[in-house]
Amino acid sequence: MSASTYALTDSWTMTRRELAHWARQPVQVVVALVFPVMLLLMFGYLIGGGRDVEGEYVDFLVPGMLALTMAFGLEGTMVAVTRDLDKGVIDRFRSMPMTNGAVLVGRSVADMLQSALSVAVLIGVGYAIGWRADGSVAGFLGAVGLLLLFRFAMLWIGIHLAMVAGKPELVQAVQILVWPVGFLSNAIATPDSMPDWLGTVIEWNPMSQTATAVRDLFGGPGGEPGHVWAAVVWPVALLAVFFPLAVRRFGRLSR
Repeated sequence: MSASTYALTDSWTMTRRELAHWARQPVQVVVALVFPVMLLLMFGYLIGGGRDVEGEYVDFLVPGMLALTMAFGLEGTMVAVTRDLDKGVIDRFRSMPMTNGAVLVGRSVADMLQSALSVAVLIGVGYAIGWRADGSVAGFLGAVGLLLLFRFAMLWIGIHLAMVAGKPELVQAVQILVWPVGFLSNAIATPDSMPDWLGTVIEWNPMSQTATAVRDLFGGPGGEPGHVWAAVVWPVALLAVFFPLAVRRFGRLSR
């Protein structure tokens, strides 16, 4: 077989390994799917206010929560990577005739499958509580594509940070950073309702660019034309930095 065929075969083997964990640990999968739904319902009915939001707040909130969900949930990925590192599993894989990086690719593919499922579940709940995507079919698919692209970039940031942390116990320190980055965005509130300096910070948040572009493609309030390019450039730029860093860090393990 060619080198590319070996790489695909090894990566698929590692993907199946990660998917097998779903069957043995179904509670973690269910929690990952239920958590964003809980946040959506909590902000929509208990906490949400929608100040300075034009139209129905749920139409503003659902796309924002979809973007926020793409940032949250990295803890499971980071813990899985650090656990394999701590137990020497990755060292054993590296001693086998396996394509370098197949372990990371398998982890990322499994994570993306779960992320796609989370998007589908959250969209279904959004429709159940009255949200509607008023844009075109192409716009709907484009919005989903932007969400998954953002998730893919965040995923490789998480993989790199997990290998830097090295141990599951240290992941908690990194997890703390996810919440400020997530909530310092326009996912649940418009920057118009915030102080000018804070609004400027939020506008530059990559998640805000994704949320704004997704709202526009869905045809809802809070969307602004012209943000799609930023919602593509930011994740691609993050991938250009953290993907090679993660691969390089993986290649240097146990040397």
